[in-house]
Amino acid sequence: MNYLPVTNGTQPTPRVAADFSLWKATWAGLGVECALHDVYDRLSARYGEPHRAYHTRDHLEDCLSLLAEARDQCKYPDEVALALWFHDAIYEPRRSDNELASASWLVNVASLAGVPEPSIARMSSLIMATRHETIARLGDEGLLVDIDLAILGSSPQRFETYEAQIRREYRWVPGPIYRAGRARIMRSFLDRAAIYVTASFHARFEQEARANIARSPELLD
Repeated sequence: MNYLPVTNGTQPTPRVAADFSLWKATWAGLGVECALHDVYDRLSARYGEPHRAYHTRDHLEDCLSLLAEARDQCKYPDEVALALWFHDAIYEPRRSDNELASASWLVNVASLAGVPEPSIARMSSLIMATRHETIARLGDEGLLVDIDLAILGSSPQRFETYEAQIRREYRWVPGPIYRAGRARIMRSFLDRAAIYVTASFHARFEQEARANIARSPELLD
């Protein structure tokens, strides 16, 4: 069995494949029996775009794997799952509305599939929370955001690889500008009273995340 590379010495997380069977099961949990195979294919192609280094299928599978461990913490687990499938569906480093575009795609697909409007609204809100501009609310939003940020609390080696992957996605940005912007983002997490809002993720990742972020300026080129 494969395991995630984001473990920091705690119990390793078995990797969940972002395959069509899981995709189909997620939609079935939302009451949609049609498989939406064309959407799955288009989404898979998006996660395989050549300009992506971190925001790839591996990241999606890391997120879905962590959710599989924490489903019992969700009020609407299939909504959280579908929001994770779509949260980086649109990822163009040169644009500032990736989350909005990703949420809009989910809203359009889910509406056509007949998902109830309250469910669609919740999923859209979950995706928008991955902008990480404010501290997430408790509940499904907090869990999804903690899952997305779990990489910050990974092993030092994995965190170093992550920083290099993000730099590759922004390789068009001049070094001084990139370093200043990246440092500002990382400081914003350190300035929070807590990076992770759920008790389980806080216990598992908080200490390592703060240590990684504190040394992140050394990793910037």
